Amino acid sequence: MTSPKSFPLALARLLVLTTGAAALLQATPSMAADSSDAQTAAAPAPAFTTSANIGLYSQYVFRGLTQTNEKPALQGGFDLSHESGLYAGIWASNISWISDATPSASASLEADIYGGFKYQFNDTLTGDVGFLHYAYPGSFPSGYTKADTNELYLGLDAKWISLRYSYAVGNTFGSADTRGSNYIDLSLTHELFAGINGVAHVGHQRYTGPNASNLSYTDWKLGLNRDFSGYVLAAYYTGTNAKDAGYTVKGKNLGRDQLVLAVSRTF
Repeated sequence: MTSPKSFPLALARLLVLTTGAAALLQATPSMAADSSDAQTAAAPAPAFTTSANIGLYSQYVFRGLTQTNEKPALQGGFDLSHESGLYAGIWASNISWISDATPSASASLEADIYGGFKYQFNDTLTGDVGFLHYAYPGSFPSGYTKADTNELYLGLDAKWISLRYSYAVGNTFGSADTRGSNYIDLSLTHELFAGINGVAHVGHQRYTGPNASNLSYTDWKLGLNRDFSGYVLAAYYTGTNAKDAGYTVKGKNLGRDQLVLAVSRTF
């Protein structure tokens, strides 16, 4: 039996034990929460990111000119970018315009290799500067001016408006003595309704050299596209004022009005 003198001491010990147990019970969930938060904390973004794309098109139209004689094209590419803004990539498509215009030439592939730097000025404006090499591997007759082309480009993107200027540093798409030829491109992309985006574009290809008056032209494009769970369906209508004297192949002007249907995906 506890004596009156020892009862206060026993009570004090009980209070200490009870208080300690309560503190332990309160601390345990907190420690568990801290551990859970540490485990679920977002990992830092990787320095490098990659993406790939593939698309099937009813035809390949580049700067308003059909590159596949109005026949289907399979296209795809791979991109690598760094958190600093540096990027590089490769893209390819089947073509036929070279052999269509020169039957003794054999070239059925376009492979584009590019690299550049993007700079985010603010939440709205992004700058882009880079270099692009258009390669057309194949066999060509003696004296043929190859279509391989090197361009420097400078671009600005402001939300749904994009402006880009490209400058050729040598012969341009198979035309001799055309260094300094250039292309300016203004494009607008904006959601219209229900996830459907409207696309509008106007561009001007200016050639230098002895045949500049026949080769220079303006092109335009209007279209719609929509993303369906990663698959983008698109339809575009394009046209140019390209002259017959500069762009008639097999009795057809490469720059005549064209309808392009496409499905593509980016991974």
